[in-house]
Amino acid sequence: MPNYYIWTIGCQMNKAESERLGSLFEQFGYQATATPEEADLIVLNSCVVRRSAEDRVINKLCNLRPLKQRRPSLKVALTGCLVNSDLKGLKRRFPYIDFFFKPGDQPGWLTHPEPISILPRQPQVSTFVPIIQGCDNFCSYCIVPYRRGREKSRPLPEIVCEVRELVRRRVKEVVLLGQNVDSYGHDLPNKPDLARLLYELNEIGGLARIRFLTNHPKDLSQRLIEAIASLDKVCEQINLPVQSGDNQILGSMRRGYTVENYRQLVARLRRHVPRISLSTDIIVGFPGESEKQFQATASLLCELRFDSVHIAAYSPRPETIAARQFEDDIPDEEKERRRQLVEKLQENIATEINANLLGKTVEVLVEDRKGNKWHGRSRNGKLVFFVSDDNLLGRLVPLRIDKTSPWSLQGKIE
Repeated sequence: MPNYYIWTIGCQMNKAESERLGSLFEQFGYQATATPEEADLIVLNSCVVRRSAEDRVINKLCNLRPLKQRRPSLKVALTGCLVNSDLKGLKRRFPYIDFFFKPGDQPGWLTHPEPISILPRQPQVSTFVPIIQGCDNFCSYCIVPYRRGREKSRPLPEIVCEVRELVRRRVKEVVLLGQNVDSYGHDLPNKPDLARLLYELNEIGGLARIRFLTNHPKDLSQRLIEAIASLDKVCEQINLPVQSGDNQILGSMRRGYTVENYRQLVARLRRHVPRISLSTDIIVGFPGESEKQFQATASLLCELRFDSVHIAAYSPRPETIAARQFEDDIPDEEKERRRQLVEKLQENIATEINANLLGKTVEVLVEDRKGNKWHGRSRNGKLVFFVSDDNLLGRLVPLRIDKTSPWSLQGKIE
């Protein structure tokens, strides 16, 4: 039986697509292997959202060349956001790659006379479910619309059917995915929205929890906020990227909202869902960002106090508006200084937020075991570790928190 190996980098969408590719290969008679050296088919699922990610992909591709030379029968495929419309250019650059296919597509060299399932064959307790591909926003720094295309939603009944099947396979939590998940359904007949999908999924017996990401502040509706507040299976956790705390920078980023709009949205979320956990994304060192504008971002983080923050230094991406129109004028050293300052600031904030959970009881969905410790997440997305000799995989367990840190919690079974 031939072996396959998939290497994945990047967002949750890439991870979800790799899981489904694995299921597809297995239905064609392949079996997974842990190392590329043992594989007959290697697939690299790439990311180019940041220059650092693209560099890792290129290094991985270069490292495969000697393996391909030693074993000419080895098949190598590339997918993900490195695959652009210039396939001839990619083939010239990487002549030892056998197949290229765009993110979200099925590999064209596999054909089957009958429809086959591409659900994960052995899904995790918490499983990703893509519901919309692509993005129509064209933020000036972002390459996603150029690589994944415009927004395309999956039909609502198809998603509901898929989640029912995943629950039958013992999935307890689904994480709905989209580059802009709040735009779900606008391109479909009858225009079902994300809130309607949540109401439908909330009725599925055996499903314990529902999460979704990533949200866009200009598209998160009041109807969606009310759904989060009223549906018992929808977790009180939202990722809401702000990117900058300065209106001029937000305008250059083409984000479509102001800092004042963002504050009001956070206030509405917290008013309707008092226990909500908020995370955000920040880009430091965007072209033209002054020290004063950077400090405005830091001040916003202090004011709004997010549970977690993903911080990235700006890197120009080919084809994007920012790369075409703005000079990358902030030195790398300054970008790194700002990144570290925000990271330290957020570490202090998260330390204080998580310390408030000491001695309290949280309900954790147990996802996996590492060594002698089980781990899972609370409804607010907090990672919690605990010790038990019992097999608690997939169970909802009440844990009393006895240790906290900025990144995770530890607890004991009540």
